[in-house]
Amino acid sequence: MKPPLSASSHVLRKARLFPYLVTLLSFIVFVAVLYGEDFICLFSQPLQLGSYRYQPSTRTEKKWKKLPFALGKTEEGCDVFSGRWVWDESTRPLYQESECPYIQPQLTCQERGRPEKDYQHWRWQPHDCSLASFNATLMLETLRGKRMMFVGDSLNRGQYVSFVCLLHSIIPEDAKSMETFDSLTVFTAKDYNATIEFYWAPFLLESNSDNAVVHRISDRIVKKGSINKHGRHWKGVDILVFNTYLWWMTGLKMKILLGSFDDEVKDIVEVSTEDAYRMAMKSMLRWVRKNMNPKKTRVFFTSMSPSHAKSIDWGGEPGLNCYNETTLIEDPNYWGSDCRRSIMQVIGEVFDKSKFPITFLNITQLSSYRKDAHTSIYKKQWSPLTPEQLANPVSYADCVHWCLPGLQDTWNELLFAKLFYP
Repeated sequence: MKPPLSASSHVLRKARLFPYLVTLLSFIVFVAVLYGEDFICLFSQPLQLGSYRYQPSTRTEKKWKKLPFALGKTEEGCDVFSGRWVWDESTRPLYQESECPYIQPQLTCQERGRPEKDYQHWRWQPHDCSLASFNATLMLETLRGKRMMFVGDSLNRGQYVSFVCLLHSIIPEDAKSMETFDSLTVFTAKDYNATIEFYWAPFLLESNSDNAVVHRISDRIVKKGSINKHGRHWKGVDILVFNTYLWWMTGLKMKILLGSFDDEVKDIVEVSTEDAYRMAMKSMLRWVRKNMNPKKTRVFFTSMSPSHAKSIDWGGEPGLNCYNETTLIEDPNYWGSDCRRSIMQVIGEVFDKSKFPITFLNITQLSSYRKDAHTSIYKKQWSPLTPEQLANPVSYADCVHWCLPGLQDTWNELLFAKLFYP
């Protein structure tokens, strides 16, 4: 039988274990600091997407009870993004295409020969409340002495142009202007000392598609940790509206540059689209947290804009798309194959951990019903159409962008509602 341990041997054993305990505790502290937010997310309540509708967490809203610019609150229990489209000839459209000189020729569908205007007469009606009417006077007074900026791709530029069209008619002709400086377009309301701007950054991060004019690159590459390349142009903005989605959809993988675009031999890795998108969202939120004041400024993020390139998605004939479509999709649960559910999941995961109040504009589902609202063939073409294309309009129909006036005016009504009644 072994003799019992003496007090000295017990102390000796504890002394031998002490360095290991210190190392273990140090490692636990290091991991907790490094991955603390991830653990919080992992062990918190699972994200509820409903019909893949991201519902923003209420944690931010509770922390920031009074958001800047807010005049009131949305009615209790009202989700303004859940509703239906109703026919309205009395209040739609909110402006005339011919009366807004700022619409790009890629979006002027009537001028390009679209034979009907039904797409202009639909109004979004939330199920459980009413949507606040867009008030141009209130919006301009709110922007007095301030800057508002839309940052993203051509879909965000369409929303930007729609916003300008909703405002410009109450501004005297000699008191407004629009100028473009490379990636930046600035609309100025001179009497209000206010600017409404658009900044071209389709990935938000630096990429090889950053040229505002020459950016049609199939082999897209995004530089990791490079948001400040564009972000320096966003500083000092009071209301910021981000979007990014379409340019990430190159397949299941995305090329990420770890060094510089100037390097002779570039260090490029391929990661899943979801991981690349998550990287961009985290970069955006870090920039916002460091550069925006939650007591004075507001940040919005517009969700993915759906396209309608496959008519079989809504029960149509194979091989067709949005061309010649003049009716809405009536299935309330419709979700097209072009909207990647996993990206909505990424948005939910990242935004729920945000330490800054981000207002999420969930336009995806309501826009999915609008296969009638795309520019289709009624737009200025980038290059002359071939005889083969002309013989088959489906082959060159644009089922990504939207006619103005039209659907994107509703996006701005939702932006207006969430700015003043969050």
